[in-house]
Amino acid sequence: MAEKVIRVDDMDGSEGADVAKRDFEVLGRTFTIDLSEDNFTRLNQMLDALAPFIENAAEVKPAGKGRKSRTVKIKGYTNGDVRAWALRSDIEVSERGKIADEVYAAFIEAHPDAKPDA
Repeated sequence: MAEKVIRVDDMDGSEGADVAKRDFEVLGRTFTIDLSEDNFTRLNQMLDALAPFIENAAEVKPAGKGRKSRTVKIKGYTNGDVRAWALRSDIEVSERGKIADEVYAAFIEAHPDAKPDA
């Protein structure tokens, strides 16, 4: 019994003797696709056209996950509580982001029950 393999172009669905598995590289990653000679030529032309753009571009890396503080600054209160207290006490505090250690220290001094377990 004989088997016949028919390669089909992944882009246009055509069959032909010139359809073959073609490897190509983009940004250091290798891909493979079944293409006819015409479509493989088109692919190479597109890659050649992209090359100057890639060479002159800067890579954008995805943002990493923020680090969570492993130390407990206060016990039983939220950062929102600390900010509200600081504003009522005329202590400068940012609306968002990190709260200064000095603000936490002042809050704990005013609220002894907020002191974290050592």
